[in-house]
Amino acid sequence: MQTLVGQNISLRAIEPEDLDFLFQIENNEIFWEVSHTQTPFSKFLLKQYIENCHLDIYEAKQLRLVIEESSNKQQIGLIDLFDFNPQHKRAGIGIVLHENYQHNGFASEALSILLNYSFTNLNLHQLFANIAIDNQKSISLFKKHHFKQVGIKKDWLFSKGDFKDELLFQLINEK
Repeated sequence: MQTLVGQNISLRAIEPEDLDFLFQIENNEIFWEVSHTQTPFSKFLLKQYIENCHLDIYEAKQLRLVIEESSNKQQIGLIDLFDFNPQHKRAGIGIVLHENYQHNGFASEALSILLNYSFTNLNLHQLFANIAIDNQKSISLFKKHHFKQVGIKKDWLFSKGDFKDELLFQLINEK
């Protein structure tokens, strides 16, 4: 599918062979705050999740794709559409990149590919992202792709014994 292929990466559906990678990402406590996770996932549960990933986005209301480096077909991250609402033509978007692959432009390329897919293939009108106020990498990434901050959720996240704000970013497809 050429729509999900970029210059350095491609986005693809989750395969059974991705179990170990998914286990590694989902159980990495560095990502727990952004994924609102509090407990580890078992391989058994993740295997069940993978078995149900075939559900259509209109049925599951979400789409999770593996970010794969083109040169060596290595999984480097995940990018998601969540809270998909076809009636109102919107979805949330989230991205996580393995720490070994950050700062190489892969997240920006993955976001660009998914934006194009969302607006062209899914005919969405808007996408939104929820970002912790101290996550400067994500704030910069989404601003680079013309997302606008439209709100602040005060004391929204409880992390490491303290509350912090979460920013709401939105991108409206003007076409």
